[in-house]
Amino acid sequence: MTNTGHAPVRQLELPLGLTGGETGVGETGQVAPVNDEGLMERILARDNLRAALRQVQRNGGSPGIDGMTVEDLPGYLKGHWLEIREALLAGTYRPPPVKRVLIPKPGGGERPLGIPTVVDRFIQQAVLQVLQTDWDATFSEHSYGFRPQRSAHQAVACAQGYLREGYAWVVDLDLEKFFDRVNHDVLMSRVKRRVEDQRVLRLINRYLKAGVVIAGKRQPTVMGTPQGGPLSPLLANLLLDELDRELEHRGHRFARYADDCNIYVRSRQAGERVLGSVTRFLERRLKLVVNQTKSAVDRPWKRTFLGFTFTTRRPGRRKVSNQALRRFKDEIRRITRRSRGHSLLRTVADLKEYITGWKAYFGFSEVASPLRDLDKWVRRRLRCYQWKQWGRRGYRELRKRGVSRDLAWNTAKSAHGPWRLSQSPALVIALPAGYFAALGVPRLAD
Repeated sequence: MTNTGHAPVRQLELPLGLTGGETGVGETGQVAPVNDEGLMERILARDNLRAALRQVQRNGGSPGIDGMTVEDLPGYLKGHWLEIREALLAGTYRPPPVKRVLIPKPGGGERPLGIPTVVDRFIQQAVLQVLQTDWDATFSEHSYGFRPQRSAHQAVACAQGYLREGYAWVVDLDLEKFFDRVNHDVLMSRVKRRVEDQRVLRLINRYLKAGVVIAGKRQPTVMGTPQGGPLSPLLANLLLDELDRELEHRGHRFARYADDCNIYVRSRQAGERVLGSVTRFLERRLKLVVNQTKSAVDRPWKRTFLGFTFTTRRPGRRKVSNQALRRFKDEIRRITRRSRGHSLLRTVADLKEYITGWKAYFGFSEVASPLRDLDKWVRRRLRCYQWKQWGRRGYRELRKRGVSRDLAWNTAKSAHGPWRLSQSPALVIALPAGYFAALGVPRLAD
């Protein structure tokens, strides 16, 4: 069994154990086909629960309203799982409310995040694994968000393919506060089309209506599916699958990643018609609100899709959006801020973690020039950072690194500030690109 670094999963073997007759698990370990009325038994099968626990441990995250951490979970389940399991099997389990926190949005502002207790993250993960297995194959091929073997990169490549086929206008749909405004009745009606087990239906409905705790006070949830729970993305895909099917029925070219949907057409006039008709469909059929301010019909290279945009010249190539470039610089400025008081090596370690993750996603860009510019800019930030840390030792440090006496003296006594000096010949000589590469600073443009 994989060691996740948290409390050992083997603690759960006894309380999670169910016999093969109870779960439909045969001697081969394969789950046999069972009637949907036994869906809860499939969710509570030993192997499914073990996999759910491993995933919750990998995901980590903050405690919910009860303060229990992921590390505490195995021990707690060892002592309490049997009563939780009995409540789930009887359909009487009632989840506590989620903890509401606000997290900053990349484009500014804040997004509410609902944090379930770790026990409920574990239960939701177990439910997700079974329902996603049952439902995923029925979803649209144009849906890419939060699905196995699918990614944002595939959605961007799909959009790029439409552009190259001559669909050079995009209907960029923005659903206003989608996760906060999901209509519970509409969503549950779609869940009931796929689930017969009343215990599972009650459990999902209770998760939707569990309420939130804000500043220590409980408030009811009359709409929305809280971001932060494992089930929310699957429920979002279930609801928006109806949009996908409608777009397919109309013959549209589109790509959707969660609530981010782009439809590609050949003219502005066609785009305006599509925007109007799709807006009416979403508002009347799914009770969702289209943000008219952020939604638009425009050229794809003037819009951003999942952090990317496209070049104007054919064939349109993928490039990192200006918004993503600005956010990258903002984070690098934060990491290299002198007031953090970290050594250059500690700062480089923080940079390495951030840049590596950023590159893993935005390295999908086909236009390398902005990435090369960012590489130069990062090195300049680091030269500025190091120069500030040297302080009065600047002259000696430059001389130790091979800078001539006159150039080192003129640089050390310069009236220019650190940012101006960060691109001076002396600092480029003393701290060349190879120096930062040796420290482990990743390059965005290979």
